[in-house]
Amino acid sequence: MTRTLTLLAVSALAIAASGLHAAEEISMDDPNIAAAYEEDGRYFTDDGVPTFNIAEDGTVDWPTFSGFRRYHAECHVCHGPDGEGSTYAPALKKSAVTLDYYDFVDVVTNGRKKVGAAENSVMPAFGTNPNVMCYLDDIYTYLKAHGSGAIDRGRPAKKERKSDVFAENENACMGS
Repeated sequence: MTRTLTLLAVSALAIAASGLHAAEEISMDDPNIAAAYEEDGRYFTDDGVPTFNIAEDGTVDWPTFSGFRRYHAECHVCHGPDGEGSTYAPALKKSAVTLDYYDFVDVVTNGRKKVGAAENSVMPAFGTNPNVMCYLDDIYTYLKAHGSGAIDRGRPAKKERKSDVFAENENACMGS
C-alpha cells in the first residue's frame, strides 16, 4: 500500500506540473528523449539524463527492459500495468517524459505528502528500498519509453542481453 501511494504522488505531480502531450505528439528527436550518447550500455540525453534506445527491429536496451521488470515488481500494484494508472493511483507512463528527472528521483527517494481540501495523497519514500533504488534509472527509462510511445504496453519482445557491467553494478548495489 505504501509503494502504491509513493508512485501515485509521482504521477500526480508529473501530470499537474506540465501540459501533457499525447504519445503521438512526442517527437523522438525531443532533447529530453533523444539518446545523445551511451556509456556501458546505458543511454543519456545531451543533459546527461538517462533515456532509452530502441533498435529499428524493436530490440530495447537492457535498462529499459530491466525497468519494465522492476516497475512490474514494485510499482504496478498501485499504478497499474505499464504505468497506465488504476482506480487507486494515477498513471505514471508520462511522468518520465514530463517530470524533470531530478524531481522524479527526489519524489521516489524521499516521498511526498499532499494533504488539502482538494486532495490527499501520500507517496512513501523508497530511498532505503534497494529493489527500487538499485533500478531507479531503469524504471525511469522504461516509463520514458512507454510514455513517449516508443514501446507499447506489455513485455518488450526483444531485449539486449544483460552485460557484465550491469550484472556487476546490480550485485554491488544489492550487496551480493
